[in-house]
Order: sequence, then structure tokens, then C-alpha cells
Amino acid sequence: MTSTLPASAAAGAIDTDLFDDLRRAVTADRVRIGAAELSLYRRDASNFDGNASVVVFPLTTAEVQAVVLACVRHRRPWVARGSGTGLAGGATPLDGAVVISLAKMNRIVSVDAASRSAWVEPGVLNLDLTKAVQHLGLHFAPDPSSQQSCTIGGNVANNSGGPHCLADGVTSAHILAMEVVLPEGDIVTIGGEDADPLGFDLRGCFVGSEGMFGIATRICVRLTQTPPTVRTMLLDYDTVEAGAATVSAIIADGMVPAALEMMDALCTRAVEEYIHAGLPTDAAAILLVEVAGLAHALEDEVARIIAIGSAHGARTVRVAQDEAERALLWKGRKTAFGAIARIKPNYYLHDTVVPRRKLPEVLNKVYEIAERYQLLVMNVFHAGDGNLHPLLVFDKREPGVMDRVHAAGREIVEVSVAAGGVLSGEHGIGLEKRDYMPLMFGPADLAAQGSMRAAFDPTGLANPTKVLPSPSSCGDVHHVPEGAWI
Repeated sequence: MTSTLPASAAAGAIDTDLFDDLRRAVTADRVRIGAAELSLYRRDASNFDGNASVVVFPLTTAEVQAVVLACVRHRRPWVARGSGTGLAGGATPLDGAVVISLAKMNRIVSVDAASRSAWVEPGVLNLDLTKAVQHLGLHFAPDPSSQQSCTIGGNVANNSGGPHCLADGVTSAHILAMEVVLPEGDIVTIGGEDADPLGFDLRGCFVGSEGMFGIATRICVRLTQTPPTVRTMLLDYDTVEAGAATVSAIIADGMVPAALEMMDALCTRAVEEYIHAGLPTDAAAILLVEVAGLAHALEDEVARIIAIGSAHGARTVRVAQDEAERALLWKGRKTAFGAIARIKPNYYLHDTVVPRRKLPEVLNKVYEIAERYQLLVMNVFHAGDGNLHPLLVFDKREPGVMDRVHAAGREIVEVSVAAGGVLSGEHGIGLEKRDYMPLMFGPADLAAQGSMRAAFDPTGLANPTKVLPSPSSCGDVHHVPEGAWI
């Protein structure tokens, strides 16, 4: 029997037949169209606002398949969503899309300590997976700053990294296989638990596809052995250039630390006011260096890093004396984004990547851009691989500020690409950088990527209008979806 839409549903937002099909695909209580719920799911953690017509919470692969098939029948676009921590608008629903929330699919299905692998559902939180296997001496290596709340499915969608990706690699290096519901509703397994699965590397295509190629409903992750010894150092400098030079010198000396992270003065002060870790608030930059491995080998690396840092102008070197001090230093790095709320209520974050040798040059240009647009900028970034995270800090209630923020963000991207960099290191393209793609790719490149997308998604319904610019906008990198900025 056809049901009547609740009064809370926006007129025309979702038709009755689709609503009934979705309730048959899952259960009535897991299909939500209340105004408050739709408002919560209209955006991710980016500065883009959208609109959803309905939010569905499947529990199994079969339910995900049924939801996708319902969307295909009714020609309704859909967006898969984890925790909504994405910063590029990849999970922002547009044009009344159906939001398929995977948050309730949060089981760790199995763990094989001998093969160092685990099958998990996409809604498992990143840090929860590590906590579940740490008693086995294992962990999940990708560690985004949002690891307490981001999901493994989201990590797969965006090919997420984190501070320790310098030595361990980003998510693609830690995914063995996936069970996937394709955009036309077929269920397939991509990749395999063998070291070298037969056939094309579709796993490599799928990881980082930002929800355009389907929905991973079970994921086989590679677990990493936890090192027996870790040493963490904090070095501080009078200039950002000296800190950046230290980073290059460490790697040139043949070392690849587990992590090389930098924060500038404004960011350091905000973090110190938040966590009270004894950070040097008068420093122009601080460098967080971590090495991991066997104890006797690490002492030599620590000594070499201290010598290199001192030779490049490090004022002081602080070596964490125990796990509590190490955890406090890392808390400062991983809560940097939250700490800025003490300065201004809003921020806009890019994550371009530039060659390490160009870090000082690009950072100086970032400061100049922010000053010209009368904005505060804080820099906290993965210095080891040149992955910048400039945060433009602002109050969106200020008249005209979003126009300045948008213009400054565009120039930061352009400067980074001009320096030989790329658009994104780990946050993805989403809506944010979609129309900047022509800065890096020519028409033939974009056409090839479009063909790959069409091969996975002939329907065009899987997270549409993300990543790839429309043909009409390929020559205009200033285009932003109308009404998307908030």
C-alpha cells in the first residue's frame, strides 16, 4: 500500500514512490526525511552547503544494494556518507540527492593476526580499528587528524593520509580488497587478499574515487606491526625557512622519519592556549619529528636529527621522555584545527602539495595572499611530503568575508600548482577543487578520467557533479556552484 509522506517532508523534495521503495529496501525507521535530520546531512565539514531529500541508514550489503537500485529506478542521485568529516564537499548532497549513511555499518567482521589483515564494514571509525587490534601489536597506519571520528569507508573514498603517511603511505597502500555495490546495483569484489591478485588493479582505481564508482560495504585492510620503540622530538626555529630546510636536510641524509610535521607561530600559539603542552609560543615555527623502529638504531637517528636541526638554526630540541609527553605533543598537532576556534569561529582549509624545496617560497606567498585579502592564516602541515594545510581563519558573519576567503583560496591553489604542486594530498577534490582541475589536466586528461567514471557509473547518479568539471566549465576555474558557499 502506498504511504503518505510525513508533513515534515519538504514539498517536492522526494516522491512517494521513491519513499516507499526506500522503506522497503531497509525499514521505515531507517528512512529519515525530517527537516532537522535533513539539515544535519546537508553538508560535510567543508564550507559547502547542499540539500538532501532523504537520509537512509542501511545495515547490510543487501540493503545498500536495494537502496542503490531504488535510486536507479527513480533516477535519483545518491551520495554515500561516513562521518561527514570530509573537507572538500565530497559528501555534500546536491539537487535533493539521497544520502546513504553507512554509519550503522560499523562492525569489525574478522581479524587475521597471522596475515595482518582485517575485514571491516565502512562505518568503523579509524581509531576504533587500531584500538581493537593494538593488543596484537598491530595498528591501522593511516591516521588523519580526524581519526577519532572519520570512518574507514571515508578513508577509502578520499585516499586519506595523516601525519604518519610519510613513511607508511596513504590509504591505498593499506587496502587489500573490497566488496562493492556498483552504481547500477551489482555486487562485486575488487582486489584480493593475495599479494598480487589477478586482473586489472581496480582496487587502485576505486580507492580515492570519492563515491563516484560505488559503495564499499566490506573492506579488507592491511594491518601494520606496531614498532617496538618510538622517539618524538620538537624543534623550534626563528624562521619558517629554517624549519623547512631542516626537513629537506633530514631526508637528504638518508632518513625517512615516521612523521615530519610543522606549525607556524599563529598556529602554535592557538594550540598552546588550548592544550598547555609547554610549546614555545615565541617561535616562528616548530617541527615535530618522530622516528620508529628498534631502540638501538633510533638513538643514532635521534642524534643525527638533533645535529641537523641545530646546524639549521634550531633554538631548542625537546625529546619526549615518556608516552604521556609524546601523546601530549601529538595532541597539539592533531587538535590544531579545533584550537583555532579560540581565534575565529570559522576556517577554510586547503591541502595542496608542493615540492619540499618550494615550501618556503610557497608559504611566503600564502602569507602575502592572506595579508592582501585581510585574512588571518595559520599553517600546519605535513612537511615531509610537502602537503600544505593553510587555514584561512575568519568569521562568516562579517559582510563580504566569504568573497575574500574564496578569492584567497583560489590564489593559494594557483600558486601551489604553479610551483609544481598538485591540487590535493589527502582531502580529495569534491566540490571545492572540481573547477580547478583544468589547472593540472588538459582536455584529453579530463576526458580519460570522465571515461573511467562512466565505465563504473553509466547511470551518472553516483555522487554526481563532484571531482570532474562539466565541459562548459573546463575553461573557467572560478566557477562555484550557485548557493554552495556558506
